[in-house]
Amino acid sequence: MLFLASESPQRALLLAKAGIDYAVVSSVHDEEAIGGANPQMVALDRACHKARGVGPEQLPRPWELGDCVLAADTVTSLDGVLYGKPEDHDDAIRILSRLQGTTHTVTTAHCCLVPAFSGRDEIQALAVSMAQVTMRAMSPEEIAAYVASGESAGRSGAYAIQASGDRFVTDVQGSMDTVIGLHVATVSRLYQECTGTPLPMDAS
Repeated sequence: MLFLASESPQRALLLAKAGIDYAVVSSVHDEEAIGGANPQMVALDRACHKARGVGPEQLPRPWELGDCVLAADTVTSLDGVLYGKPEDHDDAIRILSRLQGTTHTVTTAHCCLVPAFSGRDEIQALAVSMAQVTMRAMSPEEIAAYVASGESAGRSGAYAIQASGDRFVTDVQGSMDTVIGLHVATVSRLYQECTGTPLPMDAS
């Protein structure tokens, strides 16, 4: 079983669309406490922190052979500045005002973990996927209306490309999954590295 340590419905949907058998679990972590200037390192550190925030008490059943915890973190960056989830309405406007009319980088880090509480030596597999996103110029009115829709909340870079935010994007170099927040092919590879078996598929 793949245990997804994420509150993101988009990440869960990507796994479901791929037919992967998974369960969402909670993680005790404070990702905002992890900062830095390198988007890849920040995203990796946060993903690992999320994965390690899952204990046996968070699981829906006792650990079994073939189980693995998956966590991911997505960071948007431009000219050395990192943009995560907006803190509030004004912060979302600030972020989008900076990203509009640019080509910026979206980095998604993945951590697959077989924890020590499994009864085995800890096994960890890490990977980063990156994409370049080009966003057209947006007027202040467009930005304000988009933020007012609520779609910016909880989104790295303050936009959701899988929803109506795609109308502002003119080009993506890389996988759309990376921009949404979970690169499924990477997850498959990391799971096999950790468990030695292919990802479990949903029989239903």
